[in-house]
Amino acid sequence: MLKVDIPGSDTLELHYLVLDYNGTLAEDGEILEGVEERIRFLADYLKIYIITADTFGLVKEYCSRLPVEIVKISGTGGYSQKEKFVKKLGPDRVVAIGNGFNDHLMLEASWLGILVIGSEGAAARSILNSDVVCRSIEEALDLLIHPQRLVATLRT
Repeated sequence: MLKVDIPGSDTLELHYLVLDYNGTLAEDGEILEGVEERIRFLADYLKIYIITADTFGLVKEYCSRLPVEIVKISGTGGYSQKEKFVKKLGPDRVVAIGNGFNDHLMLEASWLGILVIGSEGAAARSILNSDVVCRSIEEALDLLIHPQRLVATLRT
């Protein structure tokens, strides 16, 4: 569990990290440099899921050695599948990270929704449904590794 006291708000007690793959953890299907070691570190504190339609068919190749569970969804209506997955876990225990339109409901449903603006850009609706916006997945994961950064961003 990752516990973070946010002044003027509730205490975050996160148990799950739900990650989009393409556009968030990966570019053109290949996991980005610096991601694997961060995921390995966070796996000591959070149960990690990668939820993806696997557009490029490479998620298993790049993530099979990581301490994550891969959840495949269909290529259409993914936004509702991702939201249902978060709700099944218990939204008040989830941090979600994504970038695309199909992440907007997942980001909104999660206690903490982090949007990444990577090489694919980011969907406007997902930006509006996020609590925090980062310039890269490395920065997003580092918020969880160094939670005082979240305090600085989310305090009221």
